[in-house]
Amino acid sequence: MDSLTGQPRPVSRRWRFTGWLLAAVWLFFLNVPISTALDQAQPWRRIVGVVTLFVFGLGYVLLFQWARHLREHLQPIPPRRAGIALLGLVAVGLASIPGTAGDWTATLVFVAASAVFLLSATQALVIVALCALIPLVGAWLVPSWTGESTVTVAVVLASFAMFGVSRLAQRNSELRAAQQEIGRLAVAEERARAARDLHDILGHSLTVVAIKAELAGRLIEVDTARAAAEIAEVERLARAALADVRQTVGAYREVTLAGELAGARSALAAAGIAAELPAEVPELPREWDRLFGWTVREGVTNVVRHSGARCCTIRVRPDGVEVSDDGRGPSTPDADAAGYGLVGLRERARRLDAVVTVGRRSDDGGSGFLLRVHAPAEAR
Repeated sequence: MDSLTGQPRPVSRRWRFTGWLLAAVWLFFLNVPISTALDQAQPWRRIVGVVTLFVFGLGYVLLFQWARHLREHLQPIPPRRAGIALLGLVAVGLASIPGTAGDWTATLVFVAASAVFLLSATQALVIVALCALIPLVGAWLVPSWTGESTVTVAVVLASFAMFGVSRLAQRNSELRAAQQEIGRLAVAEERARAARDLHDILGHSLTVVAIKAELAGRLIEVDTARAAAEIAEVERLARAALADVRQTVGAYREVTLAGELAGARSALAAAGIAAELPAEVPELPREWDRLFGWTVREGVTNVVRHSGARCCTIRVRPDGVEVSDDGRGPSTPDADAAGYGLVGLRERARRLDAVVTVGRRSDDGGSGFLLRVHAPAEAR
């Protein structure tokens, strides 16, 4: 499976050669009828025997490869075409009788094996039974034909062997299809993760840029120097957002709790919202530090965008982080916001068995919005 396109990789040249070898190796059992054909006194019988056996062997190999190709791609084998192909093999085998005499029955071994590989179990059983009986009946009708018991045993053994080969080929095809599906889902999940990270990074950065640009617009007639400073800050934030996007495209941006707290201070100040932030950050495992950083980023973005708050409080403990405000809060006390950013945060928390809580700030139903991520003791 190609990690970029999600398409299955082509079968290697070495594997294709192995398939041809698996089919051709069985042709060794045509040595007896070929020897009989070469020992014929009449030239035309030698030619008929050798040519028909060559055509028979080539047809068997091509038929095996055709069926194997369909099985590899989990495509059904057309019963009509398979039946016509088997009749063709039988016809070529019969055509070799002038050159091979009774040894033509060796071709029935290949017909039986092909039936097992091509047809349903019931149809294949009928063909195998007929191929096993024909040498016995033929020897009874034509006394000069010998070795009938050997051919019958060979038909049965080859059929059992091909049954195992066909089931193995089918299982390998199913496993390959399952691996391709797993690879496709992994690519889809990776793309979804990239989309979530881009949303979270740009959503926060562009929100701050919009607020600072609006503030600069209000100050441009009142305090030109302050407006210029805000515009410079807008430029800095835009460049930082562009750098974040570039980092995310190549590899996911490293989000830290300390970095997001610093960004939160700047964003809240630009929005005119008082901030109560922790004086220090506890030592956390890397994955929890990253999760708490994403929580601060998402919580502050929601406060700046939607809350209408005057104050935002961020509390950090070794077992959790909490972002709350005194704004309008959710529409219901136990509202479960379904924004895209919160969906991404929940998915990150789920991977660490953390719990995400979204609702009102106060337990008594007061105003304000609350976002909390808690790490149970068993998850840390």
